[in-house]
Amino acid sequence: MKRLLILGGSDLQVSLIKQAKSLGHYVVTCDYLPNNPGHKFSDEYHNVSTTDKVAVLELAKQLHLDGILAYASDPAAPTAAWVCEELNLPSNSFKAVEILSRKDLFRAFMETHGFRTPKSKSFTSYTKALAFFNKIHGHAIIKPVDSSGSKGVYKIIKGTTFQKIFEISKSFSKQGLVIIEEFIEKKGYQIGGDGFLVNGELVFRCFGDIHFSKTNPLLPCSVSVPTLHSNDIVLKVHQELQKLLSAIGMKMGGLNFDVIIDKNDEVHIIEIGPRNGGNLIPELTEHCTGVDMKFYAIKSALGEDCSELAMKTESTYFSHYVIHSQKTGKLISVEKSDTLKQHIIYEHYNFEIGQTISKFENSSNRLGVLILKYKCEKDMLDIIYHMDEHFKFHFYEA
Repeated sequence: MKRLLILGGSDLQVSLIKQAKSLGHYVVTCDYLPNNPGHKFSDEYHNVSTTDKVAVLELAKQLHLDGILAYASDPAAPTAAWVCEELNLPSNSFKAVEILSRKDLFRAFMETHGFRTPKSKSFTSYTKALAFFNKIHGHAIIKPVDSSGSKGVYKIIKGTTFQKIFEISKSFSKQGLVIIEEFIEKKGYQIGGDGFLVNGELVFRCFGDIHFSKTNPLLPCSVSVPTLHSNDIVLKVHQELQKLLSAIGMKMGGLNFDVIIDKNDEVHIIEIGPRNGGNLIPELTEHCTGVDMKFYAIKSALGEDCSELAMKTESTYFSHYVIHSQKTGKLISVEKSDTLKQHIIYEHYNFEIGQTISKFENSSNRLGVLILKYKCEKDMLDIIYHMDEHFKFHFYEA
């Protein structure tokens, strides 16, 4: 029996915790939310923040661990890498994980090492940020350098109330630091999905197309698989990811990708998360390919051999969909169409009738996740783009 510390215990980490237990491991969870649902399935829970590196290190020393895993959580990934490095446990280097976790460090690394990257710069000062933005011809994106879940991410154009947006974005950064990036016009869908490294090689990946919410055009609400980009583009993306991951020094474990193809078919890597994706992306991947990313995430974190993992072709059409509301209000009921019900193969909800739910402004407003299966591309896109007709929220009148 090996001892594994999982950083977090959210609803989307429950399946991982259960699987680690089913594999015969002693599982410890920690975060600062004792009522998180995952903790009731672990052998031990400790009220320690997953972003407090020193506290997690002290806890890990007491637990005599074989591995630490950050899964579907951006903020926990640097902590896991730092503590593992201190205790000589299996992990990528803290330096490599930190580069992927900080948008400013990631952009600087790409520029220094000759990778294609949008013109960008980081700021704490509004006046300096505005001066930089005014030099950009066209639109730009502003992001906190160290936030996740699309919190504080905005598209800015000339005439925008820049100072207000700057301050809001900055408020989501623990560093008090935002990055402004030149906006890239994409060709076709933005590419997303998960992958897995074994001995530095990207041995597996499953690319899909990202679809965005009507409430916020920068906030993803769905990934559909397979991607509709050509095989040539898919190969080009894979090669560019491998090249960048090798340069950074990533060696093992799960990854989450966000990639744009421009009008000239050039690849722009927007982000690489040094952990498996959230919102049930690993579960979506398993339905598409038969590859259980949770299984390999656990094995890798414990230093076990993952060399049998290999590419698998996606079968038929699948998507996930983040259930969300386009308005804030007190919920009376929900209504699912018969058409939608025919496509649902998994559903998870975290709302109750009678509660007040919030408009979808970032990932914290997620109300659930569906995994859906389709017979054809047309059916898939019809459901995704008309979900508000298939999944309806009914509210009390104000």
